Amino acid sequence: MERMTSAPDSESNPFVTGSLSLAVFSLARAHRALAADLLRPLGLHPGQELLLMFLWEHGPQRQTDLARYVATDSASMTRTVQRLERSGFVRRRPSPDDRRVTLVEPTPASQALRPRVAEIWAQLEQATAGALTSAEHEEATALLRGLEENVGNAVVPPTSPTPRRLAATPTPPTRAPSAPGRKRAPNPSSPPAPTPDREP
Repeated sequence: MERMTSAPDSESNPFVTGSLSLAVFSLARAHRALAADLLRPLGLHPGQELLLMFLWEHGPQRQTDLARYVATDSASMTRTVQRLERSGFVRRRPSPDDRRVTLVEPTPASQALRPRVAEIWAQLEQATAGALTSAEHEEATALLRGLEENVGNAVVPPTSPTPRRLAATPTPPTRAPSAPGRKRAPNPSSPPAPTPDREP
């Protein structure tokens, strides 16, 4: 006699109980994959363009400040800067105010990519928003920001006597550049600071 197996309990199925987390994960993965496809012709990986955008807007920056901007550690930022440096998009030089401090600055080669990066971000925004109305665009952006805040304020299960909170991703101080001749989306928000690029 064939033994019957009971259907899995929906309350213990992570794909059911974690449906929102799965949707966020899937969206982030698909968004990053699309960004990678769009940036590849420029020789950039997702996350690198955000660093360049920040440098274009603010000029030379300390590496520690760049790490804080994308909410990463100094070792990861060093690798990112080294990759951009090897590609000829940034260079490092001593600070004129303190020779012990190294500044990262964009090169003319990266400045030449600026209009292309703006167009790619406009494409990415359009592909992500799809047929959303202006009101739906605002609502979706606010909802995602709220989810980000929820995750950032979540308390990590204690592995030490003092539990800590997850670090919230800081909001970048500037907006992504808009494509030449293209109108900004209604109520635009700064792009989320991503995890630094990881080459395959």
